[in-house]
Amino acid sequence: MRSFILRRLLQTIVVLFVLSLALRAIMDAMPGNLVEMMITSRPGVKPEDVSRLRKQYGLDDSFPVAYAKWVRMIVVDRDLGYSMYYKQPVSQVLGPRLAASVKLMGISFLVSLAIAIPLGIYVALRQYSIADYLTNAFAFAGISIPSFWLGLMMMYLFSVRLHWLPPDKMHTPGDESLGDLLQHLILPSLVLCVQEIATWVRYMRASMLEVIQEDYVRTARAKGVSPGRVVWKHALRNALIPIITLVALSIPGVLSGAIITESIFSWPGMGQLLYKSVVNSDTPVAMISFLLIAVVTLLSNLLADVLYAVADPRIRLT
Repeated sequence: MRSFILRRLLQTIVVLFVLSLALRAIMDAMPGNLVEMMITSRPGVKPEDVSRLRKQYGLDDSFPVAYAKWVRMIVVDRDLGYSMYYKQPVSQVLGPRLAASVKLMGISFLVSLAIAIPLGIYVALRQYSIADYLTNAFAFAGISIPSFWLGLMMMYLFSVRLHWLPPDKMHTPGDESLGDLLQHLILPSLVLCVQEIATWVRYMRASMLEVIQEDYVRTARAKGVSPGRVVWKHALRNALIPIITLVALSIPGVLSGAIITESIFSWPGMGQLLYKSVVNSDTPVAMISFLLIAVVTLLSNLLADVLYAVADPRIRLT
């Protein structure tokens, strides 16, 4: 397994190199840049000031030179760059936004996982029961309802009508306490949980239904193995294979945020930051954000491959 992980890590470095080249080329090819936006908003800017700004931000460099300078700045100088839009170092821009997204998406991710997996197993073992029908109805509704509509309805019900929960933001002005943060987390995380639970419970149910009809499960039951041992030792480990893939692909979303939900609840996360950095041609922020998500995606896929072998001993990583 060690050689497999080492080989995958080397492949990850190559993929990141190619991806960074592609991202840089795409960002440079996009029409407009922040200097041009500054000129548009300030018609009185002198030509010498424009020339100085373009040189300062490296906009006159060729693509190979600009890319080499960017890589050297990150690898050698350990500097993520400077945001032309926010007028701050990229690390200071990313830090609070990343923390906000991890709080929101991480809590939603863990809660959804803790509910969807046991619920999917439960209804699979009781197929065509009332619980199964109700769960399927919830799953179809959760998948079908648009997140913006659900967020607005929850905001209207719990904030406008009942006054139980704050409608937006991450904190009440002047209150940075944990209790205040948890109150602001409830509504956006609930919106995300509804959709995530609806998706994962359907996959868990379908995977479990397929596995419990396999020959080795029937054999274990015929040999007198207890029902709990049949489910948790023989059936569940194989049923988790597709779920591992689904969960691994969902992990990068913890960092990338949810732009629609964040916009509705004015949550200062990565979703809005990514959107604004692209729209405003803030290349340093956009590049680091996309590469960070790419790193997490590649590592999540590696984690999924390792967990395959843990869940199913028949799988060998070579």
